[in-house]
Formats: sequence, structure tokens, C-alpha cells
Amino acid sequence: MKKILVIATGGTIACKRTEGGLTPLITSEDLLSYIPGTRELCQTDAVQLLNLDSTNIRPEHWLMMARCIRENYPRYDGFVLCHGTDTMAFTAAALSYLIQNSPKPIIITGAQRPIDMEDTDARMNLSDSIAYACSEQAHGVSIVFDGNVIAGTRARKMRTKSYNAFSSINYPYLAAIRDGHIVQYIREEITGCPAFYDTLDQSVFLLKLIPGISPKLLLAAGEEYDAIIIESFGVGGLPASDNEEESFLSAAKELVKKGKLIVMATQVIHEGSDLGVYAVGKDAEEMGLLETGDMTLEAAVTKIMWILGQTRDPDTIRSMFETTIRYDRMV
Repeated sequence: MKKILVIATGGTIACKRTEGGLTPLITSEDLLSYIPGTRELCQTDAVQLLNLDSTNIRPEHWLMMARCIRENYPRYDGFVLCHGTDTMAFTAAALSYLIQNSPKPIIITGAQRPIDMEDTDARMNLSDSIAYACSEQAHGVSIVFDGNVIAGTRARKMRTKSYNAFSSINYPYLAAIRDGHIVQYIREEITGCPAFYDTLDQSVFLLKLIPGISPKLLLAAGEEYDAIIIESFGVGGLPASDNEEESFLSAAKELVKKGKLIVMATQVIHEGSDLGVYAVGKDAEEMGLLETGDMTLEAAVTKIMWILGQTRDPDTIRSMFETTIRYDRMV
């Protein structure tokens, strides 16, 4: 019988109603008590790592999660991490870079309603996650939610209340789980040992463009952060200005000269960026700015944090960013 470690970090799945609103209070052991049927599948142990609303999750918590999995890796066949939904996609992406090439499954799940409610998705999500963690087909970091298995780098929360909260962006679902039966769509073969990392650089800023936005905001971001991801329009580009010396292109060039990293992304969820299509994107492309392509913003942000934690060499940064990890970008 397989051994699965359930790691609780809080979130809606573990909430109880209080006068101040829903608050994570249910312990890891209590979570398991709501799904006694999983005892027939595997042996489960539980650890209470955190008990936070996921709005309060920060990069240092991702490192705690990765460290917890690393320390327990030899003793368990799989891991299920219970997490709030609001920043779950960021955590899934971050763990995909912090723990690479894992033959063992690392499943992240949560719920839109607390597990102690009569009408809740929590019990199904947790049961499905444990079942998938026992599967021989499951490897690496994935999200299990509403019967779907999503690669950790491809998840995005699309709905704030509905049970089908998450979608897989620009990549197929890895598997589906229906009434405890697993249908594996994408089969993986992972051999060897996992690679664990323990460093992230938080000096990453995401700047969302709106019509008429001032380039001074890009320069201001460059004063505080070492990397700026520009969330542009459509397939991507930098807006022009009546005064080219005060344009986004000029600001970007100034920051690049100072050694800052600029990455071009798109606000459009599906199909990705392509700077080479329009004139407004050509200048950014010719500057040699990095481009996210079809990556999710969650993956782009956390991948840059991971890369900057390893190196500051421009050529190495580009090579690492453009290398596909855990399905995060199409080659």
C-alpha cells in the first residue's frame, strides 16, 4: 500500500465561519477525517505546515513547502498539498521550478467551499487528489480540481465561486478523474532523481499596461525591481509616444543599460504573445527582450524568480527562460 503525505497550508478547504469571515482553522488531521474512504487506497499521514488564507502566501512559503517535500521525499510515494485557491496557480508554478523531474506526484488541491459544509467541493477534490497521488501515471507537480488534472505551470483561476475554478491554459489537461476512475490523457516517463532548488529572487514586478499609461511607471519599477514583466496588449508591443525620448521603448532601453531584465507578456489569456507580428512589437523584439509566448503569467513570474535565484548572466537567463520545464511553454 502506498504512503501519501498530506501537507496542509490553510485556504478555504480548511476554513470555518467566524465573526470576521471565513478563516483557516481546520487542521490537517481533521481534513482527512472527512474522507475516510481513502484509507482503502493508501496510508496517509498529515502535517500542518501553515494555516493561511492563500492571499497571504509569499515566496518564502513556497520555499517552506519545497523543503517539507524534500525532507519527506524518501519516506512517501506521493504528496498532496492543500492550499487556498486564490494564489494556488502561483504556488503550483513555483513548486514546478523548485522541484523538477520528480518521478513522484506532488498534487496541489483546495476548494471553493470549506470541507465541513454539507454542500462543498472539498471532499471530492481531496479524495481525487489522494487517488491521483496513488496512480502510477502521476508524476511531478500538478493541480487536481473539479475532476481535472492540470500541469502546475499551466493553471489559472478563472472563476471566483464556481467549482470549476481552474482551467489549463494553452495546454491540454493531463488527466480526468470521474467517480474515482482516472483517465490519463498525457503519459509521462520520468526517470532518475528529482532536482530540488532552495533559492528564489523576489525582485520581480508585473506591470499591466492600460491605454495612456505613463512610461515613468516603468522607470519607477526599475528603481525598485531587477526584473519587470510588461503585460502588454494582444500579441505584444510597447506603446509609442509623441515624444520618443519619453516613450516606453526609450524607458526600456534605459533600464536594459542598467542591467535590468525586461520580459514581454500579453494580457490575453489564450494563444500567447508574438512580438514579430506588428510594428509596435518589432522594436521590443529587436532589443532582444525576453518574451513569454504562451506561458501563463503565474509561470512567467515564478520562473523569473527561480532563474534570478540561480544566475545573473544574461545569456544563461535567456537560455533557462526559453527552456521548457514541466510543459510551461511550447517549443
